[in-house]
Amino acid sequence: MQNQALSDLTKQVHADLEKIAYASGPWVSSVVTHKGEPVLDVAVIGGGQGGLASCFALRRIGVHNVRVFERAREGKAGPWVTFARMITLRTPKHVTGPDLGIPSLTPRSWFEARYGKEAWMSLGKIDRRDWQAYLDWYRTTLALPVAHDRELVEVVWQDGLLHLTFRAQNGETEQVWARRLVLATGIEGSGSWHVPDFIRDAVPAHLYAHTHQDIDFEALRGKRVGVLGGGASAFDNAATALEAGAASVSVCIRRKTLPRINPYRWMENAGFLGHFPSLPDLTRWRFMRRIFDLNQPPPQDTFWRCSRHDGFSFHGDTPWLDARCEGETIVVTTPHGDMQFDYLIIGTGFVIDFTKRPETAGFASNIALWGDRFSAPEGEESAVLTSYPYLSPQSQFLPRDPSHPDAAMLAAIYNFTFAATPSMGLSGASISGMRYGVDRLARSIACDLFVQDGEKHLESLLSYDAEELISLGREEETQA
Repeated sequence: MQNQALSDLTKQVHADLEKIAYASGPWVSSVVTHKGEPVLDVAVIGGGQGGLASCFALRRIGVHNVRVFERAREGKAGPWVTFARMITLRTPKHVTGPDLGIPSLTPRSWFEARYGKEAWMSLGKIDRRDWQAYLDWYRTTLALPVAHDRELVEVVWQDGLLHLTFRAQNGETEQVWARRLVLATGIEGSGSWHVPDFIRDAVPAHLYAHTHQDIDFEALRGKRVGVLGGGASAFDNAATALEAGAASVSVCIRRKTLPRINPYRWMENAGFLGHFPSLPDLTRWRFMRRIFDLNQPPPQDTFWRCSRHDGFSFHGDTPWLDARCEGETIVVTTPHGDMQFDYLIIGTGFVIDFTKRPETAGFASNIALWGDRFSAPEGEESAVLTSYPYLSPQSQFLPRDPSHPDAAMLAAIYNFTFAATPSMGLSGASISGMRYGVDRLARSIACDLFVQDGEKHLESLLSYDAEELISLGREEETQA
């Protein structure tokens, strides 16, 4: 019954798309080949929610020569069934995104087809595994072209095109030509996950892990676990360790207490989502400085998931200053004295640094950052914000040096990662921002391609001779 309902929903999606198919046929005047090799109009890097939605959005407006490349194997794109350890999404269930306004393609329609309408009405938030299942159905239903086991390791500008090199896990490489490139690689695509140097230098690798890494939680049974960081992922990992039988889990943060206000809920309005990129630099800076200062609290249910365990403790105003090992015991120095643990989980997020990403390392030195283009008023500085890329209104990288040979290449690369946030607001790395961010991205790319090929489109019009009026009847015969 369940499979039949999903099958019926898939047919409904196809029927709905057929009804709104106006002007969605291919129109791009593509460079079909380069030196005998095919050329993509757009290569999308990342087969998670942002990459899939971007591909769909482009195809809906007639840009069909698109292909998605994903580093992970099929079914493992994104965090949802890999390193995400929450039970449900933190995004409210009513938020739409990848559907791009097609009711039959919404998460709600999929959920009701799978579990029933009553299940949706009683649902709090969507289970992360259901979200992955929804994305899998979404990709299959829309027949999106995704190539898995393809890690982008090099981007070179040649003959006005992007030459991309992909590497598979077995070491084999693939060369691809493309006119435009979309980086839809989520949070990780902005740089690298951050582990404090004093931990990396003093603690053996088998005694700690970052929250994005594989962790053998069963091995933590009966152990004392220290967690650094107060975000959702830190608490998700703390809860998972407690549920696996850890003797104690201590979550430590630098702030005196956890934040309580979630600015993301404020941002979920059409004004901000649709028009934030049009604001002046100073206003955008002030928005983002406030949002970053507020940060996000862990979801209430995630905190309760931890606090129901007797072995859980929370320590505000307790930054970790240093660490050392005494045998297999880790001694962490804090302002309030030493703490002893058997294992550490690091939830300190990530750093924006494009030199640490293989796909951007070759041109990272010429990417303009906010620190290059904007000087904050006295008292409003932010070292964090200055490290983010300063993007064009269309989400393209901009050059530090416009005369640099990489400048033309940067104009062909669209950043749809979390790093786009200060320039573009919520976008592809956030479910909340996809409804507006994905459409804006796709239309920007389509406009860029149309303008570049403007003369070719004019030539097409000048040679257009399809007759619509084919007979004049008696009048035509009389004139003859």
